[in-house]
Amino acid sequence: MESTEGFLRGATKLNAYDGTRQEPIVPTRLFTDANSEEEWRNAGFYSILSGQNAQASLLYRMLALGKTHQFKDNSKLPEELDISIRRENQCPTVDTISEYEKSYPLTGMPFAVSGLTDDEFSTISGWLYQGAKVSEDQVELNKNEISSIEEWESYLNQTSNQRKLVSRWLYEHLFLAHLYFDDKQDNTHFFELVRSYSPPGEPISIVKTRLPNSEPEHPIYYRLRLVKGITVHKRHITLLFDDKLKKHIEKLFFTDKWDVDILPGYDYEARANPFVTFSAIPAKARYQFLLDHAEYFTRTFIRGPVCRGQIATDVIRDQFWVMYQDPANDLFITDPKYRKKVEPLLGLPGQDDNLTETKENWDKYKDKRNAYLSLRDHHYQDAPLNWTSTKAIWDGGGNNTNAFLTVFRHFDNASVVRGMVGQVPQTLWWMDFPLFERTYYELVVNFDLFGNVAHQLQTRLYFDLIRNGAEHNFLRLLPRDKRKSVLNDWYRGMGVVKTYFTYAPLDIDIRTEETFSSDDIKNELANRLLTQFSQVNAAGNDPINRCQNQHCFRVSQTDWKQKADSRLSRLTNSSFQEKSGLQFLPELTFIRVKHGDERTVYSLIRNRYHSNVAFLFGESLRYKPEKDSLTVYPGIAGSYPNFIFDIETDELEVFEKSLMEAKSEEAFDALVENWGVRRTHPKFWQIFHDFTQWQREQKPIDAGVFDANRYENL
Repeated sequence: MESTEGFLRGATKLNAYDGTRQEPIVPTRLFTDANSEEEWRNAGFYSILSGQNAQASLLYRMLALGKTHQFKDNSKLPEELDISIRRENQCPTVDTISEYEKSYPLTGMPFAVSGLTDDEFSTISGWLYQGAKVSEDQVELNKNEISSIEEWESYLNQTSNQRKLVSRWLYEHLFLAHLYFDDKQDNTHFFELVRSYSPPGEPISIVKTRLPNSEPEHPIYYRLRLVKGITVHKRHITLLFDDKLKKHIEKLFFTDKWDVDILPGYDYEARANPFVTFSAIPAKARYQFLLDHAEYFTRTFIRGPVCRGQIATDVIRDQFWVMYQDPANDLFITDPKYRKKVEPLLGLPGQDDNLTETKENWDKYKDKRNAYLSLRDHHYQDAPLNWTSTKAIWDGGGNNTNAFLTVFRHFDNASVVRGMVGQVPQTLWWMDFPLFERTYYELVVNFDLFGNVAHQLQTRLYFDLIRNGAEHNFLRLLPRDKRKSVLNDWYRGMGVVKTYFTYAPLDIDIRTEETFSSDDIKNELANRLLTQFSQVNAAGNDPINRCQNQHCFRVSQTDWKQKADSRLSRLTNSSFQEKSGLQFLPELTFIRVKHGDERTVYSLIRNRYHSNVAFLFGESLRYKPEKDSLTVYPGIAGSYPNFIFDIETDELEVFEKSLMEAKSEEAFDALVENWGVRRTHPKFWQIFHDFTQWQREQKPIDAGVFDANRYENL
């Protein structure tokens, strides 16, 4: 429904997101795996438009079903109507739609939300009666965009071995990006970097491999293709692709002299170990490029296709800060002999998806990882570097706010924002180049959405090791005799078992260069980071969530927004132990605060507390709701709002007090009746899309349509 081509393609009974299938399925990527309706029909897709007549089409029947069974305005949906993403979906055809209508009368379109008005239903019905003609989206590029495409395609398709290798590395790192050429231009178009069998100047002949590093059948060219359809926020991960970036690439990758006699191939080993594949490219250039765009790369694996569903996301905490090791203090960058020694040990599992060999493959890569960490500890112990100090943390060159990020988990999805947002989290990650690049390749480049359970299981398990490695790096900044107690706090219960049998041993040998004056060492160090790196902390002092005085608001905002900040700030200082209405809040709530003709928005993020995040299953057994916390983010965080509150500024105080005093479900229901926007609200779509409109006004490049698929029935 996001594009003309998808609309015409129709429906399929295949489930792309299936983590239990024993065999991989044929990919069904729009704009890639087929190019015409006929090809999609041959691939098993069927039309939602055609039938004996307009009223027989699937689209009409589903809309008519929704129109027949409309819900009372702003009422709760019936309990028997399952709206979760884990529901058992049905996929009727023209032949089975009558039976479907009888069995599932409440599941018409739009599904489980405010229905179409009479005028809207009449418009679509009339269009269907007239033959449902759909014209392809015609987009006219401006001269700037055409020129930029030509320049970039020329730049990326230079013929020397060094240029070819760098272009391949860039493609594998940017294939998921929505690229744009000018951040000062209205109506910006976005483009994606693709591999094509046809050269620049000719129509793109897309390379249809499963993964971006799978072997093509013929020589390839790197091309820029327009991103079609509606901009959907969950997949909209942007990167500025301008002349400044081109000059930066030139300086990073080609200032130092280096050679490559034979270009690497695309075999098993080349895909599994990018450190060996791209070893000819200066390591400092590769790492610096990741650092300069850390938010983009972190978003690709936190918001990308891999991070969908509870089992995919329960490997991470609900809120944590991410920082990066300075290249000058990373031995992989500074010591060529060490780098050569450890590169073969940095391969990644998941390439071999043979079910019967899953444990054998996993053990092989886990043993390599452990051997690497043993070598790493040994070399760092003797390293002439002041690396166990906050001076070894990348400072963004003094001005790059990619240096510190905050990740939020929203149960079955996650999001990334710049800066150290919220109260000091339970855990912090400190990523070096091997950790950062392995995370990207394991979860983005080498992740096959259409793969089988063996592939997806190995991917998920390795991310568990990545997280633990980033946590261990941070612990090295703490006193040696205090590290174990902090680690035990992160891995309570059965999590302690994994610290002995699966994770690397905790380093208690290398001494930290940091000094401490209190027993609360983790918070003391976190507050030191906030002070030392304030210049590159995009969240600033975050007065809403870390209010140190009476001014719990952003001083740069107008008076009414400051009052809104201050009022919502009270929620962040409240304990979930107090059994307030906070206990009924979902993971991600959007709030629209209106002041006359103006409005602003906030994201209320519920950070659920777990005794550990070390296991695939049994999350509910590790959940400690009384330790939950709340982060109020001024703006948009996340792509899947679970609920919306719509509040006038003069009612904000009453709302906040009502929420804190709502100690029963009945009291919370009354609050929802007053300010909540339920799925059945008569203005649901206008309010829902106004958050996209607000983002277009504030951050037009990042704006996109939000996904209502996880909107709850409060």
